[in-house]
Amino acid sequence: MGDRDGRRGQLGQIFRFALVGGVNTGTFFGIYLLLHPWMPYFAAYTLAFVLSMVGSFFMNTYFTYRTRPTWKKFLLFPLTNVTNYVIQSAGLYALVTWAGTDTRIAPLVAAVVAIPFTFLLSRRILIPGTGGRAGAASGPEPERVPGCSSSTV
Repeated sequence: MGDRDGRRGQLGQIFRFALVGGVNTGTFFGIYLLLHPWMPYFAAYTLAFVLSMVGSFFMNTYFTYRTRPTWKKFLLFPLTNVTNYVIQSAGLYALVTWAGTDTRIAPLVAAVVAIPFTFLLSRRILIPGTGGRAGAASGPEPERVPGCSSSTV
């Protein structure tokens, strides 16, 4: 029964991760559109990316993984975005160059392929001791956030 509960909990995390990703994408695009008239497009893109990444960190710690944010986790969290970018870029290149995928579709396929890697890396960073493995039973239990009211960041 415990293994079943572990799988159910991880499926919940995956669902919440996808939900946070959708909210984060909308937040990023909204911030970008607000900033774009006031600054060069790349500066607006960069600032929107950074602000949405900060929001993503807090949504993932409190909502997705239900753990406490710390400065260490906050400083390591950008690694998930770098990983996501590298996997998506490599996937995009491979899909277009080697598989002949339409350039309008390839970015979406590459993004979908990157999701499991980003999920496992963010889980590993935000819940130390999971080792990124699905249903890992080893390692300390994450520090849970009752009511999500306090923060150490």
